[in-house]
Amino acid sequence: MIIRKLFKFENAHIVRNCTSRRCSRSIHGHSYKVEVKLSSNYLDNGEMVYDFGLMKVTIKDLIDSFDHAITLWAKDDDEYIEYAKKFSERWIVLPVNPSAEQFSRVFFIMIDRVLNLMEFNNGEKEVKLHSIVVHETDTGYAECFREDAYNFKGMGEIKLEDIVFSDRIKEEWNDSRLWDKLLREEKLTPPKEI
Repeated sequence: MIIRKLFKFENAHIVRNCTSRRCSRSIHGHSYKVEVKLSSNYLDNGEMVYDFGLMKVTIKDLIDSFDHAITLWAKDDDEYIEYAKKFSERWIVLPVNPSAEQFSRVFFIMIDRVLNLMEFNNGEKEVKLHSIVVHETDTGYAECFREDAYNFKGMGEIKLEDIVFSDRIKEEWNDSRLWDKLLREEKLTPPKEI
């Protein structure tokens, strides 16, 4: 069975080297929608694959990090990166160009790590990340599956340690140590009640 939770955020970026001059040469923004699809052949004690309420904590914090932020590519011009950081409290630096395709891969890798580290406490079994869909516009989206997320040879390598969140973003998380826990692969404990 597959379940889906929809998240929304507003974000600015430049997608260097793309065909469209507007996208590759100008800072612009989108109203993104992100679909997180989880799967399992089992139901928990509440007869759910995974309680949607649990997604409102760690997974929501990670996706919400991109809201009202500027996303930067680590390989972009250093002067531009420093300028963006100087005038924005909320920024993220990615090791890949911030296209919808790469956003979907970044979210997949982050959320996959969360699920792998989560200590389930309500009978959840074999909950897996099925796919991530990133809607950049009303008419265009990218969908990432496991084989896409970890296709480093064909789509570029994404290491969690190469993703950098501004201090302001981390301060807004429910757990300010969330990123450190993900990097160190520490177990995550969901709240007993939401």
